[in-house]
Amino acid sequence: MRRFLTQLVRFGWLEAQSCAFAVGVFVGLALAYLVPLPIARYDALLLWCLALTFGFWAIGLETWREVLVIFAFHALGLGLEVFKVAEGSWAYPGEAWAEVGDVPLFSGFMYAAVGSYICQAWRRFDLRVSHYPAALTTVVAVGIYANFFTHHWIADVRVWLAVVGLWVLRRCQVHFTVGDARYRMPLSLSFVLIGFFLWLAENMATFLDAWRYPGQADVWEAVHTSKLGAWALLVTMSFVLVATVKAQEGRLYHVPSEPDVTP
Repeated sequence: MRRFLTQLVRFGWLEAQSCAFAVGVFVGLALAYLVPLPIARYDALLLWCLALTFGFWAIGLETWREVLVIFAFHALGLGLEVFKVAEGSWAYPGEAWAEVGDVPLFSGFMYAAVGSYICQAWRRFDLRVSHYPAALTTVVAVGIYANFFTHHWIADVRVWLAVVGLWVLRRCQVHFTVGDARYRMPLSLSFVLIGFFLWLAENMATFLDAWRYPGQADVWEAVHTSKLGAWALLVTMSFVLVATVKAQEGRLYHVPSEPDVTP
C-alpha cells in the first residue's frame, strides 16, 4: 500500500506539471472573469495565451516543434469554432477586436492546451507506444475532424468512428514511467480518461463564461455528458499530431527492454 500511494503521488505530480499550460489558461480565464480590464476580455486573454506560449518556449518547457504543434492546434480549433458558432452550437458572450466570425482568436488556445498537455506528458512520463498503426489512426483522426462539420448536413457517424478507432488501436499500448517503474495501458483507454478530464475542464471554462452553450444562456448548468465522447474523439486527433512530431524526433515507438507493469 505504501508503494502504491507513493507511485500515485508521483503520478499526480507529473500530471500536474504536464497541465502547466492548461492551468495557465485557466488562471487567465479566472482573472479576466474577476478583474476589470482596460481592454476587451477576449483580447486580453489572447495576449495572455501568446505570452504563455512563447514564455514556455523561452524557458525550455516547449521545443520549437512543439510550439508549431500548439499553433497547428490553434488553427484547427479556430476553424472548428468559427463553424460551430455560425451553426449556433455555442456562443461567446462578449466583444473582441481580434476575432473571426464572432469567434475571439484566443479560443484556439483552449485546443492548443490539449496539445501542450500531450507534449509535456510525453516528455515527463517518457511516453512511447507499441503496435501503433500511424497511417490508419491518421485516417480515423481526419474522419473525426471532418465529422464535427459534416454531421450538421449528413448522418452523425461519431459512434462508428469511435468503433473503428477502437478496432484500429486494439493492440496499441502506451508505455510510461513513474518513478523507478515502467507501466503500460491501452492507448484507447488513455483517450477516454483524458476526454473525461477535458469534460470537467469544459465545465469550469463555461462557468467562467469563456463561452456558453444554448442551455447556459440565462443560467449556468453543467455541460451534458455526451460532450465527454466528443472530447475523447478530439484527443485521438490531437494525439496523431503530436505523434507525428515524436516520430520525427525518434521518440514514438517503444523498444522492449524489461517487462512493464500493467496498472
